[in-house]
Amino acid sequence: MLISVEKSQNIPDFLSLKELHVSLKLITMKRSSIAIWKGTGKDGRGFVSSTSGALKETPYSFFTRFVNEDGKAGTNPEELIAAAHAACFNMALSFQIDRAGFTATELSTQATVTVEKINDHFQITGSHLDLTGIVSSITSEKFIELAETAKKGCPVSMALASIPITISIKLEGEKNEM
Repeated sequence: MLISVEKSQNIPDFLSLKELHVSLKLITMKRSSIAIWKGTGKDGRGFVSSTSGALKETPYSFFTRFVNEDGKAGTNPEELIAAAHAACFNMALSFQIDRAGFTATELSTQATVTVEKINDHFQITGSHLDLTGIVSSITSEKFIELAETAKKGCPVSMALASIPITISIKLEGEKNEM
């Protein structure tokens, strides 16, 4: 398996984590999605698709954004930001844990993005990460330290730097020192 990157550079999968990290420092990555909207803001509908195919003509609308919060009728931009934030944070934390000499059995993070109407427009006012981790032999103090570092350093957190990002941290299972 090869990881393809811009300028036809290829990184073989047999590289160690350290070698991969060094190689990735030289890479510019670009990810894209497309959103199509038809109609008015309130009565229109749209679809969002990603290059990876993870999102394929996923519907979104005024209803899915402001009325229906169960997600069954489609998605909304804030849900996608929350998903990106949770996924990015988990990966960043996993790298932090690896570098500290531990292995995460499981990291589960629910990100909640808050949207509020301020004056006459809606605004994203915060993102909260609710983390539960299972990591053998790590102390809760070390786990908290690594989680805080990952929270500050993940690319999505950095993109959201204009809003408060909070975190709740729970460590459980596998003979952890508490």
